[in-house]
Amino acid sequence: MKQYILKDNKLTLKVKKTSLYIRLIMFFFSFLFFLLPLMVTFSAIAMGNRFHIGFLFGLFFFGLLGFYLLRVALWNTYGKEELIFAKNKITYLADYGWFRDSIKIKEIIPQTYSVKSIGYKNENKGVLVIGKDDKKIECVTVMPTNEIKELIITIEKHSKEPGQQS
Repeated sequence: MKQYILKDNKLTLKVKKTSLYIRLIMFFFSFLFFLLPLMVTFSAIAMGNRFHIGFLFGLFFFGLLGFYLLRVALWNTYGKEELIFAKNKITYLADYGWFRDSIKIKEIIPQTYSVKSIGYKNENKGVLVIGKDDKKIECVTVMPTNEIKELIITIEKHSKEPGQQS
């Protein structure tokens, strides 16, 4: 199954889901990081202790950890990247399923495509890189290198078709 869909001038890169067991553990701990400080705060107040700033620090710290872990769990479950190609511009959006990152628009002239290797060399995995130097978009969806090369050929062929925006 391909991890990408190219339709008109929109490219969607889908993240390969991790195992259900790992995702369940991540979701469990992310919700635990949200609920545990609340339960400790309420139970301490219910036992007659006064509210103090340490409770706020605990809520804030564990809230950040819970949010980060929830974001990672959602990315590994529903994650996808959307790239919209326009004349000399690329619009990039990371979609986590329950929420989205802010839209990034980069002007890249000329639009060049390459593969950046990720992980061990024998795994033959990488990410798609569009542009060069400081004007580039580096996708985070890890795919097999041969699939990225196939995608690059498809994008270049698609952008040269008459009537298509490049």
